[in-house]
Amino acid sequence: MAKKVSLYLLGALIMLVVFVLGVLAATLFLKKPGPAVTAVQPSAQVLGLEKAVTPSVIGREAAVKPEIPPMPAVPRITFKPEFQKGMTLVAWTEGGYSNTNSVKAMEQLVSLGVDWVCLVPTWYQQGFNSTQIFSLKEKTTSDESLTFAIKKLHELKIKVMLKPHLDLVKSEGKWRGDIGFSDPNDWQAWFDSYTNFILHFAKLAAQENVEILCIGTELTNATTTQPEFWTSLSKKVREVYSGQLTYAANWNDEFNQIKFWEALDYAGVDSYFPLVTGARPSVEQLKEVWLDWLKLIGAWQKSINKPILLTEIGYKSTLDAIDEPWQYTGMGELDLQMQVKCYQALLEIFWDKPWFYGAYWWYWGVHPNMGGEDDRGFTPQNKPAQEVIKEWYSKPVTEKVY
Repeated sequence: MAKKVSLYLLGALIMLVVFVLGVLAATLFLKKPGPAVTAVQPSAQVLGLEKAVTPSVIGREAAVKPEIPPMPAVPRITFKPEFQKGMTLVAWTEGGYSNTNSVKAMEQLVSLGVDWVCLVPTWYQQGFNSTQIFSLKEKTTSDESLTFAIKKLHELKIKVMLKPHLDLVKSEGKWRGDIGFSDPNDWQAWFDSYTNFILHFAKLAAQENVEILCIGTELTNATTTQPEFWTSLSKKVREVYSGQLTYAANWNDEFNQIKFWEALDYAGVDSYFPLVTGARPSVEQLKEVWLDWLKLIGAWQKSINKPILLTEIGYKSTLDAIDEPWQYTGMGELDLQMQVKCYQALLEIFWDKPWFYGAYWWYWGVHPNMGGEDDRGFTPQNKPAQEVIKEWYSKPVTEKVY
């Protein structure tokens, strides 16, 4: 019996030892390091970063920045509006800008204090509803002649606005402001042709460091009904040209209807506002009429918050110059002083306006003897009106804050 008890005690002891060893083994197993548990890192694609980052970096502003997008092909020059004592120099022949007489005409402008010149190459389309735009050898200034003029003006310390014009070969009672189509496919064909036309001159302007490019002139129907095209065009131009952009809107039915001024640097108006006051008005009477137009222009400027250029303005040397200033036909009675008074009134009424950044008079011819005291046309050349320009262009300009 005693022997059986001893065997029972021995078995219990063995079981106890096994149990204790099991507990110790389990404890040691639980304390043994297992596989490392790592934080899940956001992928580079999710963060928009070139490389994945460690958890300690996520959320820290200075540690990792998104990749900088590539610079555009043509970097934009910082825009600072500049007052422009302007004149339009016009040639309608292939070599009109590049001869001895044209150089003399440019030098005349220096003596008047002109510091900006608008050059006007003209291309054509057959009619108002034609879709293809082209140059005409006998009527379009060549690129070589245009380049010559740009270089010469820059030598004379005169800055340049390049303002390509589009005219109709056959007007048939229409003009550029009527260009338009009922078929969207025709609009697209015209847009494509017009884009090629403007980009041609944008590339030339970039090559010659032209300061301002005007992307269109008085295309009323095309701008007011197709604004998206002009926004798109301005973006395409900026891909190849880093200078400043403007558009020259017609005075009566376009300038305050345009929706794409935000895409441009200057807002331009071809300013042939009628100043009807009766026969032989004084400068003060002309200024009184200008006040009503000035209110309209001022309200428009406030709505778009852009510096304003009178991209084209002029008066004939005739008694009826103020009735329909845009008319270049049907010359009335010669009156050199009417042109003088019109120039004087405009400069007095606009000069100190904070949003007014200059005017381009229409026009100066490419021969130094153009105009004269028997001429009833638009040019102030060799007439008393050029002295008005010289007087005003010698004045300092107060700082403008538009």
